[in-house]
This record gives sequence, C-alpha cells and structure tokens, in this order.
Amino acid sequence: MAEPLPPLKPIAIKERLSILFVEKGQLDVLDGAFVVVDKNGVRAHIPIGGVACLMLQPGTRISHAAAALAARVGTLLVWVGEAGVRLYSSGQPGGARSDRLLYQAKLALDDTARLKVVRKMYAIRFGEEPPSRRSVEQLRGIEGVRVREMYKRLSTKYGVAWKARNYDTQDWDRGDLPNRCLSAATACLYGVTEAAVLAAGYAPAVGFIHTGKPLSFIYDIADVFKFETVVPVAFRIAAKNPAQAEQQVRLACRDVFRETRLLDRIIPAIEEILAAGEIAPPAPPEESVPPAIPNPKEIGDAGHRA
Repeated sequence: MAEPLPPLKPIAIKERLSILFVEKGQLDVLDGAFVVVDKNGVRAHIPIGGVACLMLQPGTRISHAAAALAARVGTLLVWVGEAGVRLYSSGQPGGARSDRLLYQAKLALDDTARLKVVRKMYAIRFGEEPPSRRSVEQLRGIEGVRVREMYKRLSTKYGVAWKARNYDTQDWDRGDLPNRCLSAATACLYGVTEAAVLAAGYAPAVGFIHTGKPLSFIYDIADVFKFETVVPVAFRIAAKNPAQAEQQVRLACRDVFRETRLLDRIIPAIEEILAAGEIAPPAPPEESVPPAIPNPKEIGDAGHRA
C-alpha cells in the first residue's frame, strides 16, 4: 500500500515567485493539483504553493476547493480589474499569530513609539534621518512634498509629460497614461506586500502613517519600497507608450521584484521598522490557557497557519 502524501506546508515567502496573473478561466483542484481550465477545456497547472500572490482578473472563477487550497499553502488571492485596479482580496486568512498583531497594535497606540516607527520608515525610504522635533502629521507633509518632487524628477528622466498624481478607480480611462501605469504598478506592489504582511502575522489595517483604511499598514510598508521598484518601471513603460501599457507594467514589475529580491526583504524590513518603536512585544497573560493541541513546527513564515 502506498504511503499517504505528507500534509501541505507553506513555503517561506522569500522563496516564492512574487505574482501571477490569471484571466478568463476556471480555477479548480483536479487530482490534487491547482489548475486553470479555459473555455476550451484546456488545463494549465499552477504551482500555487510557490506563488506569493495570485491576481485574478475579470473572467476568472474560482472553486471552493481552489480557494481552500490557496489558503492552506499561504497564497494570497487578489481580485483585480482588467487594468490591474485593486478591488478586494480573499483566500488567505492571515492573523495566525496574535502576539505579532498585539505588538503592532501596542506600537500604534503609543504616540511616542508610533512617532519613532514613522521616523524609521522615513529614514529607510529617503536614506536620511528626518528633521527632529516633528510630529507624525508634519512628517507626512514633508513626505508628500518629497514624493511629488520625486515624481517630477522621474518624469524628466524618462521624458514623460507629468502633471500630478491623479486617478479615478471608477473611471479608469480618465487618467493619463503615466497615472494608469503607476496605478497598475502600485496594485502589483500592494498585492505582494499584503501577502508578506499576512504571512508574517501582522494586521493590514493597523497603520502608522496611513490610518483608518483596511490596508493602512500595507500602504506604509509598500511606500518604503515604491520608488526603488515600481515607480521607475511605470515611468519607463509610459515613456514607450506601448499598445498594452498596463500589461507591460505588470510583467516589468514581476521582473523587478525578482531582481531586487523584494520578497526576501519585506518581512525583515517590517521587523526592523517596528523595532524602532523600542517597545518589547507583550507577554501572554499569566492566566492564559495554553493550546490544547499544539501546532506542529512549520517551515513557512511565522504567521502561516499550521
């Protein structure tokens, strides 16, 4: 009698392909494999456990079994519009480690610690220490000025006509080409960042610079890497004015994620940023009850469910 297959275990985020786009097909599980079946009945296998984030474009349907398998192996499913505009995501539960979530919340609720975390984000992003004696609101204003200046410099470098960052997710075609390329590029970055944040056991909604939105922390972390990865890609593609600009942007973003080893860096960067708050992670309460069935040791990232 053949030995049963071993249980599925998540692969560490740093060892995965960053993103994969799927359009016009049925996602299902056949013979234990994750497959895409097109209208002609042709199957294409996807190594789902080796992908950090699966982007589902219009015309894609997914079965319950496929969604369950993606969650079990720790792959984030993201539903995006035809041009890459983010709609919503599901499929990976996240929040598998309450200690990291509580640590993140403790830092966000302490004004002094939050300011230290924001200053660290600023220092990593711009390569220099922020001005002293500035509040989070003042640092946000300084950041906005620098970001607008960086957009202008990149537009000049690549010879792209640039007015301002302006887009409408409800009317995609109203935006000019550079803005459409930037939106498609940042959608890719947000998807990959959210996959890493969930895998590490942090909460996407608990932000430090951005607040009050479901993906506030995703925007915080993605902004740290944005100008060294996807923004130059968006301007470079916009300068060429190709027929399918958004598709070219998505392919180029996948390449730059691999070249910069982005998935290798996101979780260590989060740990470094939060450590700047100089607050120890909260200890479990003395009266807490240990788990009745301890989780087996995993090979994936710390936040993946067992």
